[in-house]
Amino acid sequence: MKKVVIGMSGGVDSSVAAIILKKQGYDVIGLFMRNWDSSINNDYLGNPNLNNNICPQEQDYNDAKMVCDKLGIPLHRIDFVKEYWDYVFTYFLDELKKGRTPNPDIMCNKYIKFDLFIKEAKRLGADYIATGHYARIKDGELLRGVDDNKDQTYFLSQLTKEQLKNVLFPVGDIKKEEVRKIALEYDLITAKKKDSTGICFIGERNFQNFLKNYLPSMPGDVVDIETNKIVGKHEGLMYYTIGQRKGLNIGGNSDKMFVVGKNLDKNILYVAFGSDNDYLKSDSCLVSDMNFISDLRPTTLTAKFRYRQADIPVKIEYLDNNKILVKYNNVKAVTPGQACVLYLGDICIGGGIIEEVRRENVKLWYLL
Repeated sequence: MKKVVIGMSGGVDSSVAAIILKKQGYDVIGLFMRNWDSSINNDYLGNPNLNNNICPQEQDYNDAKMVCDKLGIPLHRIDFVKEYWDYVFTYFLDELKKGRTPNPDIMCNKYIKFDLFIKEAKRLGADYIATGHYARIKDGELLRGVDDNKDQTYFLSQLTKEQLKNVLFPVGDIKKEEVRKIALEYDLITAKKKDSTGICFIGERNFQNFLKNYLPSMPGDVVDIETNKIVGKHEGLMYYTIGQRKGLNIGGNSDKMFVVGKNLDKNILYVAFGSDNDYLKSDSCLVSDMNFISDLRPTTLTAKFRYRQADIPVKIEYLDNNKILVKYNNVKAVTPGQACVLYLGDICIGGGIIEEVRRENVKLWYLL
């Protein structure tokens, strides 16, 4: 009997993934990763997700334990708190300091879930590892999950073929409603549990209040990019994302503003007014740190510049040093620091980090 070590997160997806693996005849072992310590980081006070003053990570472990006990699966626990800080959270903070918009979930998959986790699973004797991601693997290619609304290949775009060897995605072939249905049939505690949101392993937070624990506020001017007049004050460039409209809290007519750019040297946040504006539009971007999962190198394909975005038709120019130039037609809010992930149909070709955003071959000066 082949042994599978599955990452048990305390959520419904990994719970049902474990059920499917058992039904398929595998010897299933659960492994819970503890990657964040709210008590050490002193960031759990006032968190609405607390249950009887148990921090969210401990609640997730308790839920995972109850599921494993019910399914007759042993559950191991491993602590990657230091490694998560070193490889994921530090990267997240460094990118924010540069005024960029990073995606820590992608780095968490690269360095934690599909690196350190795999090493620990092998120590436990695993023939395969499994997670609750909505994705598929077929003929050596990473494919989107069947459920378009839940597909998570965007977050797996920095993985290598080697990392995806002997990996199983049991829920990738079914839709979320079927996952919930199976969990209810087994009367699991996670059956109606809310899907996790927010930063990977950290969860939902008031983003600005959370960051103040690690990055000091750096107030500065908010400037109307059209008139170059000061229209308000911001608390720190790291708290705002390109295209943001809600929750600006920067004075003036903030309900009518949206963020279009930043100047790190002068600590200026640029905004524009109105329902639509060309400042958010671009037609190409330079992408670095390209990771290719597939051996395919098409020049015409589709891309996502952020999760849940509809596929954007693009043309690719392959450059040296793992860089590509991505050309498209008037797309809004393509942002430095975010991931650009490429697709050929259902195949995830790979992804990289947006370095520079351009319009008519000119770098947009107000985008860092």
